[in-house]
Amino acid sequence: MDLIKNQDYEIVIEDMGNDGEGIGHIGGMTVFVKDTVMGDVAFIKIIKLKKNIAYGRLVKLITPSKYRVEPVCKIARQCGGCTMQHVSYEKQLDYKWNKVKNCLARIGKVEHPEERMEPVLGMEHPYHYRNKSQFPTGRDKDGNVVIGFYAGRTHSIIDTKQCVISAEINDRLTAVIRKFLTDYHISTYDEQSGEGLVRHILTRVGFATGEIMVCLVINGTGLCHAQRLVDALTEIEGMTSVCLNINQEKTNRILGDQCVTLWGRDFITDYIGDIKYQISPLSFFQVNPVQTKVLYDKVLEYADLKGDEVVWDMYCGIGTISLFLARNARQVFGVEAVPQAIEDAKKNAELNHITNAEFYTGKAEEVVPAVYRSGGAGSAADVVVVDPPRKGCDAVLLDTLVQMQPQRIVYVSCDPATLARDVAILQENGYTLRKAAVVDQFCHSGHVETVVLLSQRKPDDVIEVEIELGEMDLTSAESKATYAEIKDYVLKEHGLKVSNLYISQVKRKCGIEVGENYNLPKSEDSRQPQCPEEKEKAIKDALDHFGMI
Repeated sequence: MDLIKNQDYEIVIEDMGNDGEGIGHIGGMTVFVKDTVMGDVAFIKIIKLKKNIAYGRLVKLITPSKYRVEPVCKIARQCGGCTMQHVSYEKQLDYKWNKVKNCLARIGKVEHPEERMEPVLGMEHPYHYRNKSQFPTGRDKDGNVVIGFYAGRTHSIIDTKQCVISAEINDRLTAVIRKFLTDYHISTYDEQSGEGLVRHILTRVGFATGEIMVCLVINGTGLCHAQRLVDALTEIEGMTSVCLNINQEKTNRILGDQCVTLWGRDFITDYIGDIKYQISPLSFFQVNPVQTKVLYDKVLEYADLKGDEVVWDMYCGIGTISLFLARNARQVFGVEAVPQAIEDAKKNAELNHITNAEFYTGKAEEVVPAVYRSGGAGSAADVVVVDPPRKGCDAVLLDTLVQMQPQRIVYVSCDPATLARDVAILQENGYTLRKAAVVDQFCHSGHVETVVLLSQRKPDDVIEVEIELGEMDLTSAESKATYAEIKDYVLKEHGLKVSNLYISQVKRKCGIEVGENYNLPKSEDSRQPQCPEEKEKAIKDALDHFGMI
């Protein structure tokens, strides 16, 4: 059956995708449908067609899934902040656990990963958990101020007066700012023209301390009638910091590099366990403090520190994990690329009277190899903790970790696919996945946080090796993703089928070594088809996704 755009079809939702969207099939075509749940039978309208996949919009439910619930938020379907409020929380947890399991099995090449995975760690009350929120501002067609969240995959603002996942005080904070912008005719930013003053509202709330920060991101250097806003905000109990962030770039970047304090301190404080942290507008700090304590307790458990270990915390941010570990270790070294984060980390160490934590500014893949080569303090580690960005660990860093030979590696990840990719590399180099825990940091979304423990393979561990002839000279870059995984990614994201030949051609163009004779022509006179430009771009996107270029 050939699907037709804007045509309605009946579909049975059989599975759920990376962002929690429903997946079904019509006439052999895979169709992704937002707002559907595994088990739904529904009418959908095809809104986007590619060669082998399609995207649909829910028109009407025929038979609701047993996992479907009524969203608590009335605008959950329009808003891009939550993608899974219509799914029962129990099913959300089951979905996330299986998402990690499948990645470890398919990408990480871990046999029976479920045998090493603990039960998922969810929240007792999965609402109002976010301590940080970022609200874009704008105007509707009638010129009224809108403050809310972007609709999914767009920059259209859904006006939001209440949010059920952010700190409850945010409803009052945004109401005060909405009134201020309206009463004093303060312009809001327009992405198309690059004009208008107020771009975003950033709020931070200390769940343990009750301290509140409000930061207006502005396309300028000052805010008219700022004292009026300060007067209104400081009537709210807990207000600790009112500031501006300067961002005059015409980009999608939310925060600029410069902050100006209008009232109060430059930061707020909060606790994870009994460790106190100073948090500035630009600080990275986990958004769910309740589950962050659960996550860090699990990191501490997996690190299994006895008091005499040297520990590295890579991608350490403001030292949140470093300081959590320091009281149980002899020495902790942290490394982070953002200079301000390192300054915050040093202040946080002083704040907690921790003297055995040392911090480096720079990229982990540059700093750690240099320290290792120096042979000095920090060149050896008993335990390594990595908490990289979504793209996972850099290949140079992984290579250095293998050379350092820590007894244990604790890997914290917000992307199970890149986690699994790096687990596969580490397992190929003498480490074994021992334990894995899934922590629901981002309730009602498709995102998931995972922590795994890898330890050095023992001499008596059973090692089964299966080598295919075409993979005997597999390079470290190639090992990040197989040809089959690259094909799957290109098919899903671009709707294109690509061959091993095309993949190897693009790899060579990108400077990635492949087998010496892999997919080369049989003779100099042989004519070999060349990868079309469209497929080359799609393959390069896949190589970038898997961290190979």
